[in-house]
Amino acid sequence: MMKKISYSLILLLVLVGLSSTAQESGMFRIQKLFEAGKEGYYTFRIASLVSSKQGSLLVFCAARKGNGGDWDPIDIVMRRSTDSGKSWEPMKILVHSEGIPCDNATPIVDYITGEVHLLYQIDYARCFYLKSGDDGLTWTSPAEITSTIDAFKKVYPWVVLAPGPGHGIQLKSGRLVVPFWLSDGGGKEFGPNRRGHRPSIVVSAYSDDHGQTWKAGEIAVPDNDTTVIPNETSCVQLADGRVLFNSRNESINYRRLFTFSDDGATNWSTPLFADAFFEPICFGSMCRHSLQPFQSKNRILFCNPDSRQDPWKAARPSTPRSAPNRHRTNLTVRMSYDEGITWPVSKVIDPGIAGYSDLAVTPDGIIHCFYEGGSIEGTGGNHFKNTHMSVASFDLQWLTDGTDKPSKRDKPYNLYLKRSTCP
Repeated sequence: MMKKISYSLILLLVLVGLSSTAQESGMFRIQKLFEAGKEGYYTFRIASLVSSKQGSLLVFCAARKGNGGDWDPIDIVMRRSTDSGKSWEPMKILVHSEGIPCDNATPIVDYITGEVHLLYQIDYARCFYLKSGDDGLTWTSPAEITSTIDAFKKVYPWVVLAPGPGHGIQLKSGRLVVPFWLSDGGGKEFGPNRRGHRPSIVVSAYSDDHGQTWKAGEIAVPDNDTTVIPNETSCVQLADGRVLFNSRNESINYRRLFTFSDDGATNWSTPLFADAFFEPICFGSMCRHSLQPFQSKNRILFCNPDSRQDPWKAARPSTPRSAPNRHRTNLTVRMSYDEGITWPVSKVIDPGIAGYSDLAVTPDGIIHCFYEGGSIEGTGGNHFKNTHMSVASFDLQWLTDGTDKPSKRDKPYNLYLKRSTCP
């Protein structure tokens, strides 16, 4: 009898332990939002995602016709969720210009006015701005702000421009900051009759009046034999007030580039390679999850395809100075507790083909990652021709295997910006 009781007790303890482990594993779900061949488009690419001041999720991407290339006809489309990504409103075409590319949607949430600002490019030659004052339901007519970027022609002869992609940020001061990349169009990767996207540099643009006017910052990352062809950049403000730009590049180091500025516009530090971040030559996203004293810990997130173990390399590099592209697979999210110095947390979101991604955190602390995935059948596993774009939603427990979770004393996320004493 005692043995039977002991066995029963052991079995009960094991089951309780398994139940506890299951609870600690946290929440994780994936939803496909856009699928290749649907809605009249060949494929969907270039992820952008924000969580509004009210907590709505807004996703933007490039709806591509033709063969899905950068110079094919492209519309900017969006979808919206008001329940932390559980359900989504139908797709809406936000920007269209017949027969030419409209791309690089770069949203910025204004936590002071409650507006969502949006920058984008048309034909890689003109930049436009619009905004929404009702949580993404309606948008203003676009205003052209190309003259802001024209100011950089004094220091760089650009003929190709693009903001972001991904999202811009609002600083504690209220300033809106958006990374841009510019190219002199000298590359021939698209053929003799197209402006190339290489070589390129990274610059910043900013607004101190909630998007009414935009100004040019300074060159953040130049192009040279060390920082080879820097371009698409994500950004975050650190706890000490500095702005970090995290840039894609084509160096043989296969590592991301970091550079810092006190104001997100000027006096950028000498770029350095971030050893923690493998660079397959693809856009990668950053965002802040939490900030002391409003939350119990400082947390910053980063996501990109960490394909260092994938043996595939492109047959040839894009330019004589470039490293060959690596496969865009094994989409991985990382987290830092010390403002980007170390990144002890790492978790794979999608082990398959996965490219551009963008991150956002809703006020409930749930992390959302909008990303490109899959490869259209018959393209030989081409990671530029995605079958779908999805949103992965997960909590800290899932990301950290139960070792981290929000404190009960944490205030709603991004509250520190809502309380900012900005003009």
